[in-house]
Amino acid sequence: MVRGVEAVPIMVEVSCSSGIPGYTIVGMADSTVMEAQSRVRCAIDAAGYDNPRMHVTINLAPAELRKTGTSFDLPIAVAVLAASGQIPIAGIDSCLFVGELALDGQVCPVRGDIAYGMLAEEQGLDLVTAPESLPLRGIDCVARPIESLGRLRLGIASLEGTGSSPACVGARDGHKAHGLDYRDVCDQEIAKRALVIAAAGRHGIMMVGPPGAGKTMLARRMPTILPPLSEQAQVEALLVHSVAGQIPEGVLNGEPPFRAPHHSISVAGLVGGGRPVIPGEISLAHRGVLFLDELPEFANNVLQSLRQPMEDHFIRLIRAEGAYVFPSDFMLVCAANPCPCGHLGDPGHPCTCAPARVENYQARMGGPLANRIDIHIDVARPASNKVIEGGTGMSSSDMADMVRGGKEFASYRHKKNGITRNVISTFEDEARSSFETIAARLNMGGRSITRASKVARTIADIEHHERVTRDDIIEACSYRGRAHG
Repeated sequence: MVRGVEAVPIMVEVSCSSGIPGYTIVGMADSTVMEAQSRVRCAIDAAGYDNPRMHVTINLAPAELRKTGTSFDLPIAVAVLAASGQIPIAGIDSCLFVGELALDGQVCPVRGDIAYGMLAEEQGLDLVTAPESLPLRGIDCVARPIESLGRLRLGIASLEGTGSSPACVGARDGHKAHGLDYRDVCDQEIAKRALVIAAAGRHGIMMVGPPGAGKTMLARRMPTILPPLSEQAQVEALLVHSVAGQIPEGVLNGEPPFRAPHHSISVAGLVGGGRPVIPGEISLAHRGVLFLDELPEFANNVLQSLRQPMEDHFIRLIRAEGAYVFPSDFMLVCAANPCPCGHLGDPGHPCTCAPARVENYQARMGGPLANRIDIHIDVARPASNKVIEGGTGMSSSDMADMVRGGKEFASYRHKKNGITRNVISTFEDEARSSFETIAARLNMGGRSITRASKVARTIADIEHHERVTRDDIIEACSYRGRAHG
């Protein structure tokens, strides 16, 4: 059974006794599990077996843990058939059975196949499940696909076993994979530079500008400059999506996930929840990008729920039945208008908003959340003649090369000097002096100083500077304009 992003082993015990024929399921089963008795009974008949003409008691142990989902159908059917002597019992104890049963006996996939594969690998069991759930990338366990309940007549040994191959992660041309390219975004070279810095250091970024400036175009092309997922990161991303019952093809190909929820999303939709508890958008964006367009339109409680996951890279949900932990190591990209009408500061269009409305609107972007976003940039409307002429600037390939170069230089620096927890110790004396002056002038708090120093270190890596220079820190501090404290 899936609980959070982990699969918990459940023992299915069956006792056949005299009495009125029928099934009784015990062990804290919810309605979806209780309905299994009808599916199992019909599947057994359709597969050519006989339903026992006895009273069948099915216990799901441990009994104190609430059971949910349809993954119990196949193990219940196997246990009933083995207990009634209709299938060989040899090999059953060495297998982990997972699957939903159709009324005709077909075995259907369930959500969480990656989690079940990890559980089988951990406990040294063979995974018996629907063929659609296989192969399980990055999982080293023996998988035995089973199409229908009738295949069990010859015993577990008759099922063909396959070893899952590791996740295939290789180099890719991101802009071709997505069909998007930063070359399509003209007259936004300053914003592209900021996005390169954000991608190289996995910094959060906020873009503020009038409608039509290209904020959404810039954000949606972010995955095209990010490095492909490592094998471990890909397995983590696949695990979360598997538990949610959805695996995008891009993630299967090693591309970082990109999630862009609508501003009407609820807290549960963003951080996770529901019955059963499933991961939210911040977890589905794990190892990828979470894009919040029209940031001020999100409910305040929804935005504030991001604060803890951004710091800890996981979300811990407490429910009556226990705690659920989901990973949430995402890169936050936000876009917003400067005011309700969107034209504040736009030289070509006068703003029609009253000062009080502007202040209230911008307050939705401020505060603790804004302070946790490393890079803040103003995105101006592109020049009309450049748009008409179709002028181009940096492409996704150019930007990806800059990101790759920055990461490789950081890796080289870490191997040479070791990983330094105090980033400021890598500053040149002139850079440190300038930073102290700027921090005092902007009244920077501890968090702002730490984040600005990390951005400066990323800029230095992109420029291949072993020590952070004065220019690096000035550029980094220029991105803190809309942050507070």
